[in-house]
Amino acid sequence: MFHLNYNETDAAVYEKELKDFLPSAFIDIHTHVWKSTFTPYGSSNGGATWTKFVADEQTAEDLLGAYKTLFPGKRVIPLVFGGCSHDVGECNAYVGQTAKQYGYPTLLRTDYAMTGEEVEREVRKYGCLGLKPYLTNCPPYIPPDEIRIFDFLPPEHLEAADRNGWIVMLHIPRSGRLRDPVNLAQLLEIENRYPNIKLIVAHIGRAYSKQDIGNAFDLLGRTERMLFDFTANLCDDAIRACIEAVGCGRLMFGSDMPIAIMRMYRITDPVTGFYRNVVPRGLYGDVSGDPHMLESDETNITLMIYEQLRALKRVAAELHLTDAQIEKILYANAKNLLESVK
Repeated sequence: MFHLNYNETDAAVYEKELKDFLPSAFIDIHTHVWKSTFTPYGSSNGGATWTKFVADEQTAEDLLGAYKTLFPGKRVIPLVFGGCSHDVGECNAYVGQTAKQYGYPTLLRTDYAMTGEEVEREVRKYGCLGLKPYLTNCPPYIPPDEIRIFDFLPPEHLEAADRNGWIVMLHIPRSGRLRDPVNLAQLLEIENRYPNIKLIVAHIGRAYSKQDIGNAFDLLGRTERMLFDFTANLCDDAIRACIEAVGCGRLMFGSDMPIAIMRMYRITDPVTGFYRNVVPRGLYGDVSGDPHMLESDETNITLMIYEQLRALKRVAAELHLTDAQIEKILYANAKNLLESVK
């Protein structure tokens, strides 16, 4: 069930802090839709588990209705793909059906076992702009810390994306996250070997703390085409490092709806960088089994999507970004990307 519980705290944050910061229209480059009735699919290899506390589905109507509640007076355009834990075929069919109905752009969810020809056929069938592979859709025998990008985004898929100039939205694997040397090597290989791919490194490479960044941007800052989104990333350090390395022209906003409606803020261990989502006590049932969840008795906790935009606003102030640069991050970069795929 999808349930957006919007309250006075949220309304105050939007009106006082975000309404004037946001442009009149912006693009959410990273959203999911699926139904709870779809067949579960994919191993639990390397995927976050706390996301299951938020919603077990998000229909197209849920998503579009949530935007109206969250951002009154604004126009939000989503790039949409299926849920990462459900049957790829069912998700793609639903995404294709709702895209025709509502007119939003989409990506195709993939499975590592699909051939390049299958991928091309499905993209054309549903009118997608590219691919959304996910690390759990890899051979199930691979231990989570040993998953490589090419285990779930194989060369055949990369070649198809390169031939067609598609977007590839990439959630990188491995506990080392963005700083992991295997991840960095394979990201650079994609940049160099497949020049026509529009590669988006989702979540700024899952760098949710300063420690997750390492020296990654010493390398990635030398790239020319690689794009990033700060989807579900509330880390000022990661947003700042990305902008300082590649500028404002290669970073985009994404929400990861529906998890963005979680009522939370994030803290990280100052030594290890391990992150925890601080949530109101009892709101999400028994969260004791998930190490990334921490309950609090605070009464003024707002929504993840607002905390994410607060982080961007802090960084924008610190780096003295202009309104035009902020508009690039929230709208123009994504608009130009979507329009570049034919």
